[in-house]
Amino acid sequence: MKRESSPQILSKKIAEIIRNKLVIGELLPGQRLSEAILSEQLEISRNTLREVFRTLTQEGLLKHQPNRGVFVAIPDIASIIDIYRVRKLIECQALAQAYPMHPAVTKMREAVANARQCQNQQDWVGVGTANMRFHAAIVELTDSERLMTFYRNISAELRLAFGLLNEPELLYAPYVDKNAYILELLDSGQTELATQKMEDYLDLSERTVLAAYSRKNNG
Repeated sequence: MKRESSPQILSKKIAEIIRNKLVIGELLPGQRLSEAILSEQLEISRNTLREVFRTLTQEGLLKHQPNRGVFVAIPDIASIIDIYRVRKLIECQALAQAYPMHPAVTKMREAVANARQCQNQQDWVGVGTANMRFHAAIVELTDSERLMTFYRNISAELRLAFGLLNEPELLYAPYVDKNAYILELLDSGQTELATQKMEDYLDLSERTVLAAYSRKNNG
């Protein structure tokens, strides 16, 4: 990894790398993070890594436990509900104001194709990662760098909620076709219907996640 002259720039890059590891499901809820291993993998000092840990802890993605170390956070029900509230505000508005020729639509199309490929291989974690990329592309329709950055943080926390449930096929399989349908509506200029379908979609997703969370805690 090329070293940056500015410690702040390096910290931001490393924080983004760790967020991405959360989004793609490489780091799991409750997992203890080893300073020694991560600092070696990322080719950074432990002091820099600790600064990154502090940043991600403030974002709610990591949790520091005195005398035990740093762990990947475990989302609770209140956090999940709040995440979906934010998603509805951002994603539905993004679709409502979208146009089919936006470059992000190509990313949506690629995510749908990748999800189908992973589905055929029964790679449900891969389907989940493709699904996250589909929704990130929807947010890119806003052309707002602030919203895109904010949504990346939300995506990492959301993937933690999914990872906690350990039911990837149940969580992701229904949305492969739904993503394709929303893309079809957007391609044909039916943004109002696409927006309504996305709202229904997120309502269903929220209920599914909360039900699975409840089963896990009551099992």
